Amino acid sequence: MDIGIVGYGCYIPRLRISVEEIARVWGADAESYKKGLIVEEKAVPDMDEDTVTISVEAAKNALLRAGIDPEKIGSVYVGSESHPYAVKPSGTVVAEALGIGSNVMIADFEFACKAGTAAMQCCYGLVKAGEIEYGLAIGADTSQGRPGDALEYTAAAAGAAFIIGKDPLAKLEGTCSFTTDTSDFWRREGADYPSHGARFTGKPAYFKHVTSASKMLMDKLSLKPADFKYAVFHMPNGKFPLTASKMLGFSKEQIENGFVVNKIGNPYSGSSPVGLCATLDVAQPGDRILMTSYGSGAGSDSFSFMVTDKILERREKAKKTQDYIKNKQNIDYGVYVKLRRKLRV
Repeated sequence: MDIGIVGYGCYIPRLRISVEEIARVWGADAESYKKGLIVEEKAVPDMDEDTVTISVEAAKNALLRAGIDPEKIGSVYVGSESHPYAVKPSGTVVAEALGIGSNVMIADFEFACKAGTAAMQCCYGLVKAGEIEYGLAIGADTSQGRPGDALEYTAAAAGAAFIIGKDPLAKLEGTCSFTTDTSDFWRREGADYPSHGARFTGKPAYFKHVTSASKMLMDKLSLKPADFKYAVFHMPNGKFPLTASKMLGFSKEQIENGFVVNKIGNPYSGSSPVGLCATLDVAQPGDRILMTSYGSGAGSDSFSFMVTDKILERREKAKKTQDYIKNKQNIDYGVYVKLRRKLRV
């Protein structure tokens, strides 16, 4: 039988802070940042929200759409670069909260912003090998940005979950990865905020990996951009995915449904997965979707999904991405600093 996404779901915190509010505090030109980043505001986790709670909420939506017994899930992989604990897995808490039994493989994944898509690949491999019936892959983050740094305008919080198995609503036609040792972004153990290599972030990092992985996959499957109804690329800001899509030959119309960065910012491991959720919310049977993630360090995972008729009966069983985007409450910088614990005493 076909293997792919049986159920999907996302979660986006309702709190938002605008680019204007951050720029106001730092005396920066808000319009310049909005134009350069193509971001209006970003999602901020509330006091009681972290990668685990975001993962649980996203996975609940995925389970509602899948309509399966949680105990049939044989693996739980949580991809993030903001796991609450340095030593204690996020996955065990998530599995317990969802009612998944003890006969389950659990691991936390890390690979910057592509940890969630790496988890999807592993779940797919285990299902295809017949080792498990279903696998749960999650990409979620409450990302960090140093006060005043350019990252602070986009570093956001959100997550997406995918149950991988047979009888899918979106068949996985193929996947591949492109990986090199390119250091454009990193955070050392114990450091509160990440550092970035400025000029390395674009051409030798993001663009090289995203375009290479996407081309490799299309060559592997003998497909071209015109064969896809939709495309989703990692969204560190608004400009990068728009540029990458143009370099690859995709139109703005093909990526606009999954283009969520302008409204929620960049939730790192949740970026392209949330974009995929938004795309599945509108896709129809027979539509083909390309998704390519990117993680600093550096690598990209690329996927081709073919939407099946199962999407019609499962999509309406849980909240959609736009439901979370529209349900928002704006906060000022003072509240933001308190919630993100940026004050040191």
